[in-house]
Amino acid sequence: MNQTRIIELRQAQGWTQERLATASGVGLRTVQRLEAGQDASLETLSLVAEALQVPVRDLFTTIDNAALSSRVDSMQDRMDEQQAARDRITGAWRWLFIGIGVVATLLSFTFSHGLVLFFAYWVGGYVILTAIRTLYLEPHLDERYPLSRRKESRRVQRKQLRSTGSPVQTETVTDADQ
Repeated sequence: MNQTRIIELRQAQGWTQERLATASGVGLRTVQRLEAGQDASLETLSLVAEALQVPVRDLFTTIDNAALSSRVDSMQDRMDEQQAARDRITGAWRWLFIGIGVVATLLSFTFSHGLVLFFAYWVGGYVILTAIRTLYLEPHLDERYPLSRRKESRRVQRKQLRSTGSPVQTETVTDADQ
């Protein structure tokens, strides 16, 4: 049997089962079954691992099944690759905005009303970039890299958990989804 460390990891965070269920986006019964040592999908395990801020492999003290061990390693590798690809793409968009902004800033000093151009780009460009990211880029990346997460949502969730003690609501994975 594969022994999990979920109880230990959850208690180290000072969390109840309900809090882990909410933070990971899985049902309370799913958390209870995981802690009882019952099997779950790798996707469910990845959600729990992400909430606990550990790699999927760290959810287990031992993995007796070689096939499961291989699948866990493969899943973690895919998660890492997808997260890196997602971060590269969002970083490229950010650097594109900054690069164009530097050029616009330099050009703005050559015009008599350059200050208006300067503020128009940085304020208007930020609003437009945020809209493009929200309406197009992030949904596209969610679809293309399903094992990755938005950097901002990970940061907000961690901050919310630390400051108020109540996690941000996430998608709920029902028992039927597993």
